[in-house]
Amino acid sequence: MATTPRRPVSAMDAAEALFKPAKKAPAPAVEKRALPETKEQASLKLDSSVLQYFQDDGPGWQDRINDVLRAFVAANPKD
Repeated sequence: MATTPRRPVSAMDAAEALFKPAKKAPAPAVEKRALPETKEQASLKLDSSVLQYFQDDGPGWQDRINDVLRAFVAANPKD
């Protein structure tokens, strides 16, 4: 009666023994819809005086900068 060795004989057999066959295909990734009016994170370099102006009013300074930029974009549409 022939018995198979417990350890793989060659490096290729050892490598193949580490991988298990796939049982089923992975589920497709769910595509997330972009939410309207979402905010994106960005890094801006601002003059320290400009930053200080908005931060002096306390929390919400990033929203205030966004409001100023939004008003500028509305007043200066691209053609």
